[in-house]
Amino acid sequence: MAENNDTGNGNGNGNGNGTDARSDADHTTNNSGNSSDSGGAVSSPTSRRALLLAAGSAGAAAVLSAACAAPAGTRGAAGVPSASPTRPPSPAPSQTAQAAAPACVLAVAAGAGPYYLDLDLVRSDITQGRDGVPLRLDLTVVRVPDGCRPLPAAGVEVWHADADGDYSTGKDTYLRGTQITDRTGRCVFHTIVPGWYAGLAPHIHFKVRPDTRTETTSQFFFPEDLLTQIYTRRPYAHRTAPQHPNQRDSRYRAAGETMTLALTPDGNGYRAAYTVGIT
Repeated sequence: MAENNDTGNGNGNGNGNGTDARSDADHTTNNSGNSSDSGGAVSSPTSRRALLLAAGSAGAAAVLSAACAAPAGTRGAAGVPSASPTRPPSPAPSQTAQAAAPACVLAVAAGAGPYYLDLDLVRSDITQGRDGVPLRLDLTVVRVPDGCRPLPAAGVEVWHADADGDYSTGKDTYLRGTQITDRTGRCVFHTIVPGWYAGLAPHIHFKVRPDTRTETTSQFFFPEDLLTQIYTRRPYAHRTAPQHPNQRDSRYRAAGETMTLALTPDGNGYRAAYTVGIT
């Protein structure tokens, strides 16, 4: 689907030159403010609103444990591109289990775009049958003004396009979901590497809500050399990928240094860990 000024039906017709009519409404925004809620289809009827309310009660620990499985580890710095082979080997267990202290880096704020849906449902696996190169996203939310103190009970929402560059709309809920951070500020999403569209750098949108009144909205990017390798694989390869999927996007040029994920091989896909700093 397109983002911003969308007049089409959301098919994945973006070509390698990014000449289709789709564009993005992701303009810079403040880190806090009033907002609506979003999420994705889930295997249980638990809502994010209910979890955020429960997190402030005496039973918060049990609720958070059920809502968000803690990742095995997290890289503590802002994303730094790292090249990986097209068909990555599985990393050793020690590689995925090693943790690092989070760094005090504020997430660069960005707009949500027009395809943010108020679904208010919680799940970790957001693929919902969509084919693509698997991606495990391990996120840690910290308060930068408090010395990067991990933030428990925060709602984290992600949404992005599928391999064809399409967003779910209407009754569809693929590649959308919400998690609640655990006591260490962590949560995990299982998804796929998004495809490209409309001349924009491939990206994953996310929101962090530390409470029901404030939010931080931004997006993650990917290392360009790795994207060009991934896009030679199925199901991306049926379209002609752009030679430079990132550099044609001014948003990437402005925020890519901070908001690019560092991907490491993980089975037949990749894994990325990122510490999201908020105020």
